[in-house]
Amino acid sequence: MKAVIAAAAVAFLISLFGTPVAIRVFTALKAGQPIRSIGLASNQGKKGTPTMGGVAFIIATVFAYVAGHLALTTLPERQIAQRGPTMTALVLLGLFVFCGVVGFFDDFLKVRRRNSDGLSARGKLLGQALVAGGFGVAALYVASSNGQTVASEHISLFRDISWLDVGKVGSVLVFVFVITAMSNGVNLTDGLDGLATGASTLVLGAYAIIGYWQYRHWCADDTYARANEYCYQVRDPLEIAMIAAAGSAACLGFLWWNTSPARIFMGDVGALGLGGLIGGLAVATRTTLLAIIIGGLFVLITTTWVIQIVSFRTTGRRVFRMVPLHHHFELGGWSEINIVIRFWIVAGVCVAIGLGLFYSDFLAANG
Repeated sequence: MKAVIAAAAVAFLISLFGTPVAIRVFTALKAGQPIRSIGLASNQGKKGTPTMGGVAFIIATVFAYVAGHLALTTLPERQIAQRGPTMTALVLLGLFVFCGVVGFFDDFLKVRRRNSDGLSARGKLLGQALVAGGFGVAALYVASSNGQTVASEHISLFRDISWLDVGKVGSVLVFVFVITAMSNGVNLTDGLDGLATGASTLVLGAYAIIGYWQYRHWCADDTYARANEYCYQVRDPLEIAMIAAAGSAACLGFLWWNTSPARIFMGDVGALGLGGLIGGLAVATRTTLLAIIIGGLFVLITTTWVIQIVSFRTTGRRVFRMVPLHHHFELGGWSEINIVIRFWIVAGVCVAIGLGLFYSDFLAANG
């Protein structure tokens, strides 16, 4: 617990006090957010607000991970496998950083061209797929000394589903789908001040709880094997808990400056990075299908976006006034702050349901 708390505290402080530095730097570089001319009139006043703020909480999370490992030096000898950087950390932080890099190129092109046209949709998806594919191979093919890998060859809900074995190649493809879907889901949600940041704080916090719970009931700890209690077959759960807690706290520090009226936007560098990290956490904790519930707000916004596109292209009619979904409510007369708070509530309810189901499964397994 000491390492998790240390990582979260360091991430929060670096993000809280580092974001104003990012605001000054990106303002000086004239890295202002372009706003689409066909967008909502209420958003035109945000034009020029510095973007790429996701760099701040990504850096904060990486430094916090190092700080968490400094706290691990006091752990008992039986936990020494957790002390050095692991493949789990390399995969999760790698997804966070390199999905962020794809978003950075998108943001850079928008700023340079002074319009909202960054990377093409195909180019963005290709970049995400390459990043996810590379780390997916590492997650499936690089095993620890006891044969454990970061990802599994099975589809998972609360743990691996034994009869849903898709093999290593199939698992890499699932990995790529989860990462690209979640990163685009967070990106679509990032449309109002603080909306994606607050929702990501909640989701990452949920994965910090799941990771730490799995660490306390870890099959590598023979205490549970001797007691014949249910344990979790995951790799490096303490690493998972530290990174998720650090990411959540870093988002919270960033949220101080990102709430309405936002002083800085996370940009695609932040949105794609967060989505990559959340997707990686879902795979690493063996809760891939449960992520649909925990990240329910992102899934809802993505689903309604797909419905709108399909409906318009097939029938010429719109189901919603405008997508992503938060803009539908803006056009319905809701204020930005009301939408953000109510969507945070939806995200919180989804997280609570997801954690409740996760814990209920544990109780049933030990019943």
